[in-house]
Amino acid sequence: MSEVVVTTQPAVIDVPGGKVISEHVGRVATGDEGMSVAHMRAPAGWEEPAQTPDFDEVTLVVAGTVVVEHDGGRVEVHAGQSVRTPAGRRVRYSVGAEGAEYVAICTPAFGPDSVHREDEA
Repeated sequence: MSEVVVTTQPAVIDVPGGKVISEHVGRVATGDEGMSVAHMRAPAGWEEPAQTPDFDEVTLVVAGTVVVEHDGGRVEVHAGQSVRTPAGRRVRYSVGAEGAEYVAICTPAFGPDSVHREDEA
């Protein structure tokens, strides 16, 4: 990147189950393939299929609880906490009974072709 860029209007991506993704940096919002930064809002009970992504992901929980199931067990990540999941590891995300608001940072950038969700196999 050769200049400072302010994102004034993130790309809003609706996904099944009522989760809303506001991508500030990434393939959709800025064409950046090296990193994506997205603000997520997921309603109570939201969950997604297991995946084995080609990217590292850091999830910073702003409100509520994000549940991360992985081959080593299950962790609950609460507001003010973060979790890092490495590329190539099977993981499944869901949220607690109150829903969750969180920021996801992926390197390289998230893409539908690099997430490898099990329901898309």
